[in-house]
Amino acid sequence: MAKTNYAFEKRQRDLQKKKKKEEKQKRRAENSSTQSEATDVEQPEGDLPETDAGQGVS
Repeated sequence: MAKTNYAFEKRQRDLQKKKKKEEKQKRRAENSSTQSEATDVEQPEGDLPETDAGQGVS
């Protein structure tokens, strides 16, 4: 019976994890860029909440 090469199996698992992590990071970057574009369009400047700064409230 052949001896199991644990180092090779571990390396393959690590490579799969790295690839999956990079793909996930790429997807998140794409999603965040599309979300930021969408939020820029959805919120015009007139809809920003007003603050009390400069009104001299005591």
